[in-house]
Amino acid sequence: MSLLKRLNPFSRLTARASALSRMGRALKLFAPMCADVIKGRYRPVPWSAFIWMALALVYLISPLDLIPEVFLLIGMVDDVVIVGWLLTKVDKSLDGYRHWKAIDVEPPMQNPG
Repeated sequence: MSLLKRLNPFSRLTARASALSRMGRALKLFAPMCADVIKGRYRPVPWSAFIWMALALVYLISPLDLIPEVFLLIGMVDDVVIVGWLLTKVDKSLDGYRHWKAIDVEPPMQNPG
């Protein structure tokens, strides 16, 4: 890949489309999955999804960060990166639920290179 293409922010964003879509799917499916678990409709409880989501919430709420918010832009970027990574873990944990609901059963868009 050429240096110009790697430095282009739009090409980097499109290369991350898979991760962004996984984060969005995790946020959309988590609440309905919780409702189905509480009502007893979905029994193989995905404990890992609950753990990953709890870690994401704790990291957002916690005053302790890897990079403090005193460094404005960099401090917020580390929150976005870590919480985004945790949300992709939540989405992966919800694969069984997605299959059970028969929604979005095709795999997320893959990065071509």
